[in-house]
Amino acid sequence: MDDDQLLRYSRHILLDEIGVEGQQRLLDGHALVIGAGGLGSPALLYLGTAGVGRITVVDHDEVDLTNLQRQIVHDLARVGTPKARSAARSIAAINPEVRVQALVERADAARLDVLVREADVVLDCSDNFATRHAVNRACVAHRKPLVAGAAIRFDGQISVYDPRSAASPCYACLFPEDAGFEEVACATMGVFAPLVGIVGSMQAAEALKLLAGVGPSLAGRLQMLDGRAMEWTEIRVARRPDCPVCGNPH
Repeated sequence: MDDDQLLRYSRHILLDEIGVEGQQRLLDGHALVIGAGGLGSPALLYLGTAGVGRITVVDHDEVDLTNLQRQIVHDLARVGTPKARSAARSIAAINPEVRVQALVERADAARLDVLVREADVVLDCSDNFATRHAVNRACVAHRKPLVAGAAIRFDGQISVYDPRSAASPCYACLFPEDAGFEEVACATMGVFAPLVGIVGSMQAAEALKLLAGVGPSLAGRLQMLDGRAMEWTEIRVARRPDCPVCGNPH
């Protein structure tokens, strides 16, 4: 690190758990973020400000006026702009040292296989089960830690799925692909604006901890937030031996 970096990241470096070594791991790290919407907005900003050296953001959508109620990485002047590129501009305005790759596309299984393989940590900030399961499969295949969040109405949840640990479940252990969960969208159900900020910020925190090697992650723990009462509930979850994605094939 040069003198400017030592100054920029001094508040991290002052933390015994991070220090110079941990900050250098962040600078050397590569985070893949799927989605630059409500969850992706705070996650991307904090990854950028914290100095994650390389960030790849994937989003096929464009900024819409209705997004600005909660998607803080965008602004009014960028309505109609691809969200991935808008997010990259916001990160560059705060920390131009970060290398941001903005991919304006919907990542399918084949594309995710390439993108996940190159990343150190993956943040699923998407809004549909099909994408979440595709991301999960790629993370299991390449043994990459996945930080997954979700938020709708006043309800949020977050967990880490780390296939490097034999005890950690994958996303499909909790939400099987064939379970037929009802798909709900912000456009029809609404979402409390600060809720995505809370969950997305926690996703960034878990990703930074994984990259820097700080403390235990949320692997094996699903945290759920009731934003009306502002109450957290945590449940312990284990890997399913019969899971078709991460279970023992024998």
